Amino acid sequence: MKFVQIIDFTTERLDEMEQLLEDASRRTAGQEGGPQHRILLKDRDTPGRYLAVIEFASYEEAMRNNENPETTKLSEQLMALCTQEPRFTNCDLLDARDLK
Repeated sequence: MKFVQIIDFTTERLDEMEQLLEDASRRTAGQEGGPQHRILLKDRDTPGRYLAVIEFASYEEAMRNNENPETTKLSEQLMALCTQEPRFTNCDLLDARDLK
């Protein structure tokens, strides 16, 4: 079963966060076990609030990814750019489909 983590965070430094994520994606391209899909949402009603939706092949793959030192370092760098502690929601993906 696929696994999705939703990260609810606030920042005034989104450009820096996106650059860190892009750099990390280049370094980890082709490696197994990392995220399969990422969506970044901007809250239209709350300035500086974002939601990242990150999909993994399974919960177990996500946990292995969390144990990777590269992931730990990236997480620390991203959290330093947040204006408050991010909130994490862990979900099992029950259904996903294109509607058009």
